Amino acid sequence: MVNTVDWQLLVFLLLFLNVKMAVKVVAIVIIYLLQPNFKFGFRLKNSRLPLFYIIAIILGVFNWIVSGLFTKLNYDVIFLTGVSFWLLSILAIHQVKLSVEKNDTEIIHRTIFLFFILNAIVSLITFATIALQTGTINPFQYQGEFQKYYIGTGDYIKGITMDTSTTNAVINAFGIFYFLTRKNILPCLLCMLVLLLTGSNFTNILFSFALVYVFIFQTNKDQKSLIVACIMLLVIFLVKVSPQNEQYIFQWYKDYFKKEVVYQPINSSVNPPTQSNIILTDDEIKQKTATTYLDSVDKASNPDKQYKIIGNLSPAVVSQVTGKPEIPKPDINSAPFQHKQDTTETQRTLLNFIVVNRSALKLSSKDDSFKPKYPGKILALQQTVNYLKQYPDKTLTGTGIGNFSSKLAFRGTAMKIAGGYPEKYAYLNNDFKTNHFDLYLYYFSRLDNLHSLTNSPNSVYDQLLAEYGLLGLLCFFIFYLWFFAKHYKKLTYGIPILLIMAGAFFIEYWFEQLSVVIIFELLLLLNIKETKTKDFSVQ
Repeated sequence: MVNTVDWQLLVFLLLFLNVKMAVKVVAIVIIYLLQPNFKFGFRLKNSRLPLFYIIAIILGVFNWIVSGLFTKLNYDVIFLTGVSFWLLSILAIHQVKLSVEKNDTEIIHRTIFLFFILNAIVSLITFATIALQTGTINPFQYQGEFQKYYIGTGDYIKGITMDTSTTNAVINAFGIFYFLTRKNILPCLLCMLVLLLTGSNFTNILFSFALVYVFIFQTNKDQKSLIVACIMLLVIFLVKVSPQNEQYIFQWYKDYFKKEVVYQPINSSVNPPTQSNIILTDDEIKQKTATTYLDSVDKASNPDKQYKIIGNLSPAVVSQVTGKPEIPKPDINSAPFQHKQDTTETQRTLLNFIVVNRSALKLSSKDDSFKPKYPGKILALQQTVNYLKQYPDKTLTGTGIGNFSSKLAFRGTAMKIAGGYPEKYAYLNNDFKTNHFDLYLYYFSRLDNLHSLTNSPNSVYDQLLAEYGLLGLLCFFIFYLWFFAKHYKKLTYGIPILLIMAGAFFIEYWFEQLSVVIIFELLLLLNIKETKTKDFSVQ
């Protein structure tokens, strides 16, 4: 197998996908030393690489000059950093394209197979480590250590990239359709397992829509059976392994889209034995009510009955002294089993910023009784649209790199929100401060149950519309998405992967993340080459 894998490509992927920016840069340097090719092949007609990358840089330079911000050193650093992200993207896709061009497709397939296997191994080792640490085979229902894992267990399943669990989830969603189309059953199910372990609800939704499309339009009988198996695994995971994820989705839906729902108050006469900060389900209330009733009946019927009392446990929980002693199970309603709402150092930094800038922050300065009508993701888009209506001169080309909606805008605050940044070059544009940053401060300076993907303003579509304008967004659709989608009549696994990527662009600044996009591009470029090879062989 040594001579049937593109080891150079594999090592490049493993390094470039690493969460550390320094490692990504090292990956680029190494691969260009090994393969010093700079013939990118950009052209207006039949461009070898997506023209979108060049257009994004041109629009950034245009805004930098027109805005006059080039006179400010701190913004110059932001601008050059933003341009460097686009340059790294170009350098990365060029090397991936070279590998696809020079190698037989089967060599690339084996390289991709090995990448997914390595990622799965790291993910499963991480999960096994958590299981050993918690002493349970299902950490998703482990409530000890102040619920350190529990519903958030998936956040630790970051895979070989050590990036976010969402990154791992999206990559494995790609892998499922890639292996499904190639009829590789075991790797497909392995990717499905890792996807489920990440606990990414949004990715599961994107994946389910793509799965329905493939089931209807692209699969044969055997592949449909595999799809059914994947659906069953998803249902089992939501119902048996991590039911709180299912409850979280329904609760989120009710909170934002079912305003008419009226919550029935708990009958105070029942007075179930629970802490005031714990909200019990209807079944739990019934169980505790029944337990209290049976204890009362037992005491009234046997007033002289002796019990061995341990702590504050009910007599019905512990056996009689004359019987065989039992070790009582810990009470999951006690303090050690409840999530601690500790304020982190980052949250303290955000709260201090709100105090100092309260007059400029209309949203985050509100008290805890205020609840937005829509999730943060929707509010962010509304902010962008309203801003462009207010300043129509920004509509065509946007506000400029790092000025309104981007990972770089957050990083430039030097508050360690989206990675490290030198404090002496900190930059915070007022348009960003009073819109997306204010929105971020509202959600992420408060209780961590608000720190969800749906409340984050991160989105490639939002970034392009705000910082590159309608022109940038339009060029993204024409010169990036269509660069791959124009082959839709012949693509196989490329279609569902394209659908997932188009949806995933709503949830993160992926181009600045320098992770998921390169895997997407590799799989699509390979699928396009396969279709061209088949056409040539037919002729």
